[in-house]
Amino acid sequence: MSILYRDTAEPAAPAPPLEGVVRADIAIVGGGITGLSTALHAAGAGAQVVLVEAQDPGFGASGRNGGQVNPGLKLDPDTVERDFGPDLGRRMNALAGAAPSLVFDLVHRHGIACDARRNGTLRAAVLPKHTAAIRASVDQLARRDAPVEYLGRAATAALTGTDRYAGAMLDRRGGDLNPLSYVRGLARAAIRAGAAVHGGTRVSRMKREAGAWRLETAGGSVLAAHVVLATNGYTDGLWPDLRRTIVPLFGAIAASDRLPESLSRAIMPSRAVLYESGAITVYYRIDSGERLLIGGRGPMREIHSVSAIPHLLAYARKLWPVLAGVRWAHAWGGRLAMTRDHYPHVHEPAPGVVAAVGYNGRGVAMATAMGAQLARRIMQPGVPIDLPVTDMKTIALHPFWPAGVRAAILYKRASEFLGF
Repeated sequence: MSILYRDTAEPAAPAPPLEGVVRADIAIVGGGITGLSTALHAAGAGAQVVLVEAQDPGFGASGRNGGQVNPGLKLDPDTVERDFGPDLGRRMNALAGAAPSLVFDLVHRHGIACDARRNGTLRAAVLPKHTAAIRASVDQLARRDAPVEYLGRAATAALTGTDRYAGAMLDRRGGDLNPLSYVRGLARAAIRAGAAVHGGTRVSRMKREAGAWRLETAGGSVLAAHVVLATNGYTDGLWPDLRRTIVPLFGAIAASDRLPESLSRAIMPSRAVLYESGAITVYYRIDSGERLLIGGRGPMREIHSVSAIPHLLAYARKLWPVLAGVRWAHAWGGRLAMTRDHYPHVHEPAPGVVAAVGYNGRGVAMATAMGAQLARRIMQPGVPIDLPVTDMKTIALHPFWPAGVRAAILYKRASEFLGF
């Protein structure tokens, strides 16, 4: 089996390995959405940018995710403003709420062919007890003029084709796209803006040299005044302790064969994307090729076959029994990054170094917005960005995270089953 996006995405932009010694204003490590959005915005503002990616641009979660362009942060707006104060909290909410608009604007402005559709996002309540939290979210967002509404059980069933849900929030700011095509489109746009993008170029070492940073690779090096670390779930030991500030989680997705239109219209007739509000999040959508994509937590490893995620296929059939005879043609997974407080983190661990990690399942929109913020942070020193810049805080007992995650998932699945 294969990753659906690799079979359907637009061709990759040329990204040859780095050779020789080059100089830049900004060196970016990581060729996902964060790194490429930073490159595009910084190069567009006149910076000389060199981006290096250990694999190919879009290799990680940026090119493997569920393709949902969801607005907002994981936590409610009132909570964000309580945690960060009325000024920064308000700006954070505005940034996250407008992040899908930034995505769709970049797609339009740069002619990125990625099947982008603004069909809305549904946040659905699996159990009646979850509806109170969703209603609270609707109230808070509506006070901030977001185009949201609460849907009861019948209205939710009409949009989803299943009677599974007690209610849902419809947020019309959201949508979907082919994430690998989007990443490749960002790469082409960044290159057109003047950035150099290099795949197959792992940075083995960073060191301070003559007031700048030297990034050493197998084929050469980059000397730059500023470095952006944009490696998220695939963060390694390049910068000490950065990987210990996040918990890498493994997501898994299955995609069906192309469905007959009569069937695909019975499943998610609204064509909105959906994620569940429950202990264990499941998310799904019907893509532009009339396939059902359903994702959630999988084994704590990469997967390559639907045999590794029978629970997701069984759940899809529970939602829509008409799927009983459908063939699942693709299955894949990859690493995401979660922070303990569920906020995206920006760190400046040394002069000229900025790191961004932890999108907590909202990476398409928020990583795009993050790239614009990082470019502004570097290009306009002294101008505050719309996210907090915090000290790195490592997670205790980090080497034991796989066992802890497995235990948490088992507990949450049991609590859902037992209804508490």
